[in-house]
Amino acid sequence: MSETGAGTETGVRPVGGAAAPSLLPAPGPEPEGLLPPGATPGTASGEAPRLGSFLARAAAATAVLTVLGAVLGLVRDQAVARYFGASDASDAFLIAWTVPEMAATLLIEDGMALLLVPAFSLALTRRAAAGEAAGSDPVRDLVATTLPRLFLLLAGGAALLIAGAPWVVGVLAPGLADPRLAVDCTRLTSVTVLTFGITGYFSAALRAHRSFLPPAGVYVAYNLGIIGMTLALHAVWGVRAAAAGVAVGSVLMILTQLPVFLRLVPLARPRLPRCGRPVRRAARTAPPLGFALLAPVVLFVVSRQSQVLVERFLASTLPAGAISHLNYAQKVAQLPMVLSLMICTVTFPVVAQAMAAGDREKARLRVERDLGLAGTVVLLGTAVVLGYAPQIIEVLFQRGAFDAADTASTAQVMRVYALGLLGHCLVGALSRPFFSSGRPTWFPAFAMGTGLLVTTGAGYALTYRFGVDGIATANAIGISTTALLLLMGLGTRVVPIRTRAVALSLGRLTGASLAAGAAGWACAPLVPDPVLSLAAGCLLVPSAFFLTGLALRSPEVVSLLALTRRRFLDGR
Repeated sequence: MSETGAGTETGVRPVGGAAAPSLLPAPGPEPEGLLPPGATPGTASGEAPRLGSFLARAAAATAVLTVLGAVLGLVRDQAVARYFGASDASDAFLIAWTVPEMAATLLIEDGMALLLVPAFSLALTRRAAAGEAAGSDPVRDLVATTLPRLFLLLAGGAALLIAGAPWVVGVLAPGLADPRLAVDCTRLTSVTVLTFGITGYFSAALRAHRSFLPPAGVYVAYNLGIIGMTLALHAVWGVRAAAAGVAVGSVLMILTQLPVFLRLVPLARPRLPRCGRPVRRAARTAPPLGFALLAPVVLFVVSRQSQVLVERFLASTLPAGAISHLNYAQKVAQLPMVLSLMICTVTFPVVAQAMAAGDREKARLRVERDLGLAGTVVLLGTAVVLGYAPQIIEVLFQRGAFDAADTASTAQVMRVYALGLLGHCLVGALSRPFFSSGRPTWFPAFAMGTGLLVTTGAGYALTYRFGVDGIATANAIGISTTALLLLMGLGTRVVPIRTRAVALSLGRLTGASLAAGAAGWACAPLVPDPVLSLAAGCLLVPSAFFLTGLALRSPEVVSLLALTRRRFLDGR
């Protein structure tokens, strides 16, 4: 979707208000500084790739690789279950798994990206502004001043975890009769503190350079490493083979990105005049990074991750199986949210570069369109979950010890979780613009902390009476509170989005989602076979969603269908 400045966006004007954000690309040339790799400003429109088409392809490819990584993750879990079952060995591995689980959130998925994508975007903007006359490259200076320090910091953290593995296991699982196996596995997985950090650094740098495929493929390489080591060495090393696979897979994540990183990011120091002072130049040209930028990001990410800890703590007071029902329901229900955020992951560097260039209008257009498109994707997925949750769970999990009662309980929880999917999507989408300016901002951490308090309070109030459904309801209320705070705060603090227009647009999409979900809920039992019922739902729910969206005059639905029709006619 191309941004061409104020007044040029194409959209549908809703009743009684300003034009709502639209998905339909605006005509005209691409703005300088926001072109895909290889495109140059000033070329004819037929020669330069459209930014919208490039971002759409990048988002689609990222989504495909993300789904492939998720499928391999399922194969990984099945391999561990096949060889080690539910035993002391599998318990030891799951305890050790806590380290990479937390490290992935902090170092790959959120923390590192929110901190470094704006930094690299600012460095790229400074490089473009300075041109060839500059004696030093801001991108190279940024790498030179941050990567060695990051490596030493992460290596020290990994070494401390390896040395303190007995203490870590004692804190995580004090009731183990023989913790030695868990300690060995934890020492192997502690390597990920270093390797995940380097992976996250490379991913942020590559995304800022508009290279999205290598970062999207890291979890494919990671899970292949775990699967390969488990299959090859389980008979020799036992469950330690899976833990070693975590370490090997994390190294493969680095190697997946290293060739492209070395090609795009200059590491060699350019020749400077004799009077040049490289160290001082680096200090002047590299974007500033420090505790003031790091602390708000870390607090936001930790607060967001703590939602899961609160849920598990509350569920531990319920009968056996409650935590499992929550876990299965959450993983499946959040898939639409994950897919919708692929859009924002791809466009985050675009927003960051626009903010670095001081063009808040282009940033506004991009953010509004991202919110509309992400909302469309996640609310369509929400409708499918609401309508066909029992069929989804039955197809995926109902076998062996997972019986029909488990399916019914998990499906009910998943439907409640679905009510908070838009909130989860908006928190992921709105937090990125807050951090895109490269300046310290505590508001996202404040909003996330407020939502966490709401989740905790609502959880204590609802869990006793409603069980796991109460916990899922508390999650939906808390994350929606955070999303509302971020939406209201973004326009006044960072990007001047039209909050009323965005809220109206999302409200219409929500109406379409509820109508489509109700249609699926009513029709799903009419087909007894769960596979056939789910297949029919994949046709029924989208049709009902888009028809209702048209009836409600949703700008996103109208624009998307118009764009599809236009491209179909052009193809003919």
